[in-house]
Amino acid sequence: MTDPPAPCQGDGVDLVDLWPPAGLRVQWDDLELRFLDDDLLLRVAELAGEGVHADDRMPFMTPWTRGTPDEVARGLLRYQWAARAQVEPDDWKLELAVLVGGEVVGVQGAFATRYPVTRSAETGSWLGVRFHSLGIGTRMRLAMLHLLFDGLGAHEATTGAFSDNAASLAVTRKLGYLASGRRRVAREGAVAESLSFAMSVEQWQARPASQRPPVTVTGAEAVAEMLGVA
Repeated sequence: MTDPPAPCQGDGVDLVDLWPPAGLRVQWDDLELRFLDDDLLLRVAELAGEGVHADDRMPFMTPWTRGTPDEVARGLLRYQWAARAQVEPDDWKLELAVLVGGEVVGVQGAFATRYPVTRSAETGSWLGVRFHSLGIGTRMRLAMLHLLFDGLGAHEATTGAFSDNAASLAVTRKLGYLASGRRRVAREGAVAESLSFAMSVEQWQARPASQRPPVTVTGAEAVAEMLGVA
């Protein structure tokens, strides 16, 4: 596993002091969730351009994966640059690079509105297509749940997927979420069914020790303070 890059420094103040999400790091054996700095973001954009899913599928509400490799990569850069700045108590996104053995394999994110009141956050993720079916999706979701519940004081974590996204639904059900609803939505000009799921902090804490991974979280306390829940 490679070490994270040294913080960018100014006149006695480093980036983590000014922007705590830059110090976030979640580690579980060879898997790591890390703040998307510019170096990692370029690697993530290149990975997205290589492909995220089969051409005949669309697992996302917004079809950001359509286009040439350069178009997909540029679109991802625009989204992530905006998301990186969107961290305040009432409206935040945390988009973290997923690395396995130091290699970038995808992105695991979470977002919330009115978080100090609701303590509820939604997760979303993607993997480069060549990293599918390796068990990484389950591990990265568990790492994010650990961050949310044990690091950022969440009371609930929610997620969703289209009814034909078998891989995402398998992860969700394996981890013990409860179904919370379904709705009909427009997807690329046709109707699709979107399924919703939720996990409470009580469910998370009731998981047996064998289902609670030995995760190490760095930087969560400062982020929780930034989000108004410390």
